[in-house]
Amino acid sequence: MKVAKTIKRHWDGIVSWKKSQINNGILEGLNSVLQAAKRKARGYKMQHFKTIAYLLTGKLDFSKINANCLPT
Repeated sequence: MKVAKTIKRHWDGIVSWKKSQINNGILEGLNSVLQAAKRKARGYKMQHFKTIAYLLTGKLDFSKINANCLPT
């Protein structure tokens, strides 16, 4: 009875998932990267956290700016 009520309560979400087949793996991966950025920016202001987050997620190639920098 409890399972049936739970399914009935979440029926719209179940149907939406079945149609799209999208899971939250990408979101969890992005969250992991942002948590790492938060740890690296510890002690800095929010502006620096945003910069570190952009640097980690941007996949930037700094070799065009600095020849000694290896591409990531």
